[in-house]
Amino acid sequence: MRIRQIVFVVRDLAASAARLADLLGLDPPYRDPGVGEFGLDNAVFAFGVQFVELVSPVRAGTTAGRQLERRGEGGYMVIVQTDAFDRDRLRLRELGVRTVWEIALDDIRAVHLHPKDIGGAIVSIDQPVPAASWRWGGPQWRVQAGARGAQRVIGVTIDAADPHAMAERWAQVLGLAAPVASGATWRLALEGGFVEFQPAGPGGDGIVGFTLAPVDASAVRSAAQAGGLALEDGAVVVFGSRVALQDR
Repeated sequence: MRIRQIVFVVRDLAASAARLADLLGLDPPYRDPGVGEFGLDNAVFAFGVQFVELVSPVRAGTTAGRQLERRGEGGYMVIVQTDAFDRDRLRLRELGVRTVWEIALDDIRAVHLHPKDIGGAIVSIDQPVPAASWRWGGPQWRVQAGARGAQRVIGVTIDAADPHAMAERWAQVLGLAAPVASGATWRLALEGGFVEFQPAGPGGDGIVGFTLAPVDASAVRSAAQAGGLALEDGAVVVFGSRVALQDR
């Protein structure tokens, strides 16, 4: 299991996409017409071999719209890549985990898990074929040249009323090793990354942050300050989330 794509929900897609591109120095995004099925519009940015997506509701009654009403802008979804989709589906059935959407195409299979059966976020388990491909990045997607191709999404931070219990549930559902404690925080190890769970604030359960390794973390902080974004201990606060930056 490894993080392949992270998703923010935002109110103004065009303005938010421009802000993210300026902040991280990203190429123009892919607009996936398929998300219209969920009542969404989106912008998908390549970030090394991973992706950062923004979604915004375009009709009433969407899950994304309800999150905006309840929690405001912020982290919305995590897509993890697997090399054993059939095994994972069997484990989900044995655990009684419900799914809210599933697709099987010639180049990718994916399943979205019911948020109430894992907690904290919408989680999708996807297996692309070949493993280096990624349909959701668009037909023209290629790994960026030079240092930009080595950028990485490293981690996801989730607030939980019971961080230990949620971390244990994620480990069970995703077939991961048991979480490791660090004070009040519990962390799950993924290939090349992590998901960590911390005590929830007033907003309740949900994604509250990500950890990225951009080309130049100091340049991202400078761009954030120039754009009027807050910094908290070196992390950038954008779209209601705390984005920690690590040097590659």
